[in-house]
Amino acid sequence: MQEKIIILDFGSQYTQLIARRVRELNVYCEIRPYNKLDKAEKSVKGIILSGSPCSVRDTGHPEPDLEGVKGRLPILGICYGAQYLSQAFGGEVLPSKHREYGRANLEYINHESPLLKGLAKNTQVWMSHGDTIVKLPGNYNIIGSTRDVKVGAYHVEGENTFGIQFHPEVYHSTEGLKLLKNFVVDICGCKQNWTPASFIETTVAELKNTLGNDKVVLGLSGGVDSTVAAILLHKAIGDKLTCIFVDNGLLRKDEFSKVLDSYKHMGLNVIGVDAGEIFLSALSGISEPEAKRKSIGKNFIEVFDAEAHKIQDVKWLGQGTIYPDVIESVSVNGPSATIKSHHNVGGLPDRMNLKVIEPLKLLFKDEVRRVGMALEIDPNILNRHPFPGPGLAIRILGEITREKVKVLQEVDNIYVEGLKEFNLYNEVWQAAAILLPVQSVGVMGDERTYENVVALRAVSSTDGMTADWSHLPYEFLATISNRIINNVKGVNRVVYDISSKPPATIEWE
Repeated sequence: MQEKIIILDFGSQYTQLIARRVRELNVYCEIRPYNKLDKAEKSVKGIILSGSPCSVRDTGHPEPDLEGVKGRLPILGICYGAQYLSQAFGGEVLPSKHREYGRANLEYINHESPLLKGLAKNTQVWMSHGDTIVKLPGNYNIIGSTRDVKVGAYHVEGENTFGIQFHPEVYHSTEGLKLLKNFVVDICGCKQNWTPASFIETTVAELKNTLGNDKVVLGLSGGVDSTVAAILLHKAIGDKLTCIFVDNGLLRKDEFSKVLDSYKHMGLNVIGVDAGEIFLSALSGISEPEAKRKSIGKNFIEVFDAEAHKIQDVKWLGQGTIYPDVIESVSVNGPSATIKSHHNVGGLPDRMNLKVIEPLKLLFKDEVRRVGMALEIDPNILNRHPFPGPGLAIRILGEITREKVKVLQEVDNIYVEGLKEFNLYNEVWQAAAILLPVQSVGVMGDERTYENVVALRAVSSTDGMTADWSHLPYEFLATISNRIINNVKGVNRVVYDISSKPPATIEWE
């Protein structure tokens, strides 16, 4: 039985970051809504309470049921979690005189505390709260303070229950990972044995047990998630897996043939379906982004369904769903719980009357890549930038035409191949070229032109939840701009997008 840490989510924007930090320690953890704690779960070694945009002073503030848990299992309350553990058991929380946000230093540290063991005096931490604990219950002892926050950290006497007012999960808390290690390894006793190799072994065994001799069909995209999911399923059931790769006419230049070729060497049973005309005809006259997505999704389901029905006795649909998709599909009454349907072939299971199997539903994107490395998948696939399901349709602003797709494919190809040539591709999380519904005046030779503008986008990120624009060298941008304008008929201006996420998104639509 896989030991785990449970993170109870109160709606903090940082909840997924807590999970990522715990997993960096090779300790498995799961995020649950604050009101969905299974007290009988035997594999749980400890509990972390997240922060929250709510105040413990608000009427109807989120309250977990910790009866029979507090005092039995180790608990770490972070920010709101710390305030809740104080107020619910006799302490007092009041509005801060000044909102405490940003860097601070722990001027007092009780180094006898197992939670703060090894932390340097004046270690930097990150504060983000509008309330302050002004009074602790009688058996709560302060173990850390900043200049402005007396109750920076506390320990409940006689229990492995701790509270911290700062956020150890963010990079600005310079020894945050050490604190989390103190909690999950030393206090909770986790063995740090959750590795890519152990995940593969466990997952393949579970897939064999679940699927038996059943047949599975899976939609391949050529990306990391669907490829890793396919290889895990193939290890479990061999030729009972059939993969379908649909060309929607909106892929990158020559991508359909390149992807099919790359899968030939991996032993997968892959069917390629050239359906570009179906998708492009259906998109005629559609400009609104969501309408474009719905059209593409509807046609994908119809094409995939028709192809899958050619295979006899299929019982399962494999999907490359990853953990952020699962988390975002569960409401926890907080802003971290933006409810959205999975981007993975939504609607197919009901239409096809199939059960769903999701081998990667417990992994973050970077963890999928590490599992892929352990499976020895081609680095060209593993390191491939994320590419949206609707493809170039959401990178062509406005109506889609075959001519626009061809223009953007050429621009995109010059950009991406240039990144590889300049050894910048692996420095970037995602790169995109966007064809704008804007024309500008230019001069080519002795003639004035009135042609299209393209925007280049490149971002650095770990998981796509937040992203900063990539500071690509000027000489690279100048070279790519010249290549695009000189070689792609219909483009006379190139601009570079320097917006971060938030407030912008990575894609433009």
